[in-house]
Amino acid sequence: VQLQASGGGVVQAGGSLRLSCGASGRAFSSVAMGWFRQAPGKERDFVATISGSGGTTRYSDSVKGRFTISRDNAKNTVFLQMNSLRPEDTAVYYCAARSTVIQATIPSVYNYWGQGTLVTVSS
Repeated sequence: VQLQASGGGVVQAGGSLRLSCGASGRAFSSVAMGWFRQAPGKERDFVATISGSGGTTRYSDSVKGRFTISRDNAKNTVFLQMNSLRPEDTAVYYCAARSTVIQATIPSVYNYWGQGTLVTVSS
């Protein structure tokens, strides 16, 4: 599976961004997808995950209620809608896929990673 993330940028606190991640190389509905982020000097943290069908989602406590993960299996794309952004959301955001329909929150169980897209939230 090849993943290509896009949609990052610079936004003021309180603003919104929508990240996209296009996938190729495998039946998209057979892979669970996740978004993770990594701030400078910090570990890669879980943000959100979605099952292969899109019927199950999970979020980290820090983004719950502000971010929404979704997917369009017909277009082989997963999205991360980010609202009410805060300076602490600043990070490189990565999309990831795992070879099962079951979503997960741990980076090590994901088999494929995109290149990352930078989100900067100014105060």
